[in-house]
Amino acid sequence: MSAERIIPVDDSDTIGPSLRITTLSTGETVVCRLAGEIDQVQRPKLENALTRAVNQRPHQLIVDMAAVSFCDSSGPNALLQTLHDASLAGTLLVLTSLPPQVRRLLEVTGTDEVFTICDSVYAALHGDRPHRRSRP
Repeated sequence: MSAERIIPVDDSDTIGPSLRITTLSTGETVVCRLAGEIDQVQRPKLENALTRAVNQRPHQLIVDMAAVSFCDSSGPNALLQTLHDASLAGTLLVLTSLPPQVRRLLEVTGTDEVFTICDSVYAALHGDRPHRRSRP
């Protein structure tokens, strides 16, 4: 994917005081970059942004979490709802660049088993094999 093919959809859509979401679209892929904190206060706004992305009906929705500094259980709950909605729309949801705290939260809740997770946006865009944690 070349930079000139990226079309800003919500160029720096600021959501609340502590979460920023930037959404980029190439037509077949939508990338939502999250930055800041995800908590109960931010959840409805996060869900709205992700719903807008799913409603574009892309082939793939990538949620880049590299800049997430904090995430409570609201994050996985919002992502699970998005996974459901994306599945109904025929969209593949891919989580990328999980910070250690977010990865641990998904592991503890067991939701790491239901999400497609890649190391980076680049890996997701170029079809690198997604990582799923296998339980012993």
